[in-house]
Amino acid sequence: MNLRDLQYLVALAETRHFGRAAERCHVSQPTLSAQLRKLEEFLGVALIERRPRQVALTTAGEAIVARARRMLQEADDIRALARASQDPLAGRLKIGLIPTIGPYLLPLVAPRLLQALPRLQLMLHEYQTRPLVERIGDGELDLGILALPVDTGSLETRPLFNEEFMLAMPEPHRLTLRQRMTIADLQGEKLLLLEDGHCLREHALAVCGGAGAEEQDFRATSLETLRQMVAAGLGITLLPRLAAEGPFGAAPGLAVRPFAPPAPVRVVGAAWRRSTTRAAAIAAVCEIISTAATATGAGPRAGKASAARRRS
Repeated sequence: MNLRDLQYLVALAETRHFGRAAERCHVSQPTLSAQLRKLEEFLGVALIERRPRQVALTTAGEAIVARARRMLQEADDIRALARASQDPLAGRLKIGLIPTIGPYLLPLVAPRLLQALPRLQLMLHEYQTRPLVERIGDGELDLGILALPVDTGSLETRPLFNEEFMLAMPEPHRLTLRQRMTIADLQGEKLLLLEDGHCLREHALAVCGGAGAEEQDFRATSLETLRQMVAAGLGITLLPRLAAEGPFGAAPGLAVRPFAPPAPVRVVGAAWRRSTTRAAAIAAVCEIISTAATATGAGPRAGKASAARRRS
């Protein structure tokens, strides 16, 4: 038994397909299949149920895959530790961002990251909050950028900056005559939200729940869909400032207004494993993101909960 055999097994468990698993591992399908049969012979137990057009793991296979993932992660950590000891700000850093942050934050921070950390190769991924947290814990990602607070289990977290919410409404709308909104203005309004799984949905409900806004039955799959639904006159919604300003806020038929102080905010933060070998690179990336967001007016640095957040 060797690490490569375990890599084959984990790839098969994740793809449930011999061909796709072989492609991921950069080997031929017969090679992967033969090595997995040898692994079963070595362990003396069936790991895979080979069915027509379907691959499943046995109970023993599922249990071994869970341990194999940890072993492969430990091996990756050993290699990363060796590289980091030579140059902690070089090599790959796998970063995940939630969909309501990534597309709007990256244009602001990517040029600064490339300039300040030229030897760091950033691998960027997008996941909703729960899959993002799971992938950090499993070692598939080194760092996650997400909205806090959220249950991250044993992960370390760090607030980066506070991002205000803004009110998006169709034009014309009775509230477009006002330059600044209050939470009380939402009473009786039709509230559009993202589907379950997006933490922004929970944040919006927390802000609007006591204001008397009426949640609509249909829900959007993305912020861009939500924006178009509002522009079509189907209701109002809350947008994070990064998603509401600049080219994003200029959608035809859409009006965006800030809230009067204290405005409701969300805390954008970072999460990573306590055992990570990339602590120096993670700290550098977090500092650049925090500084860039503050400098561009996206929001102040996050520290203790602001009065705006407590009152929202």
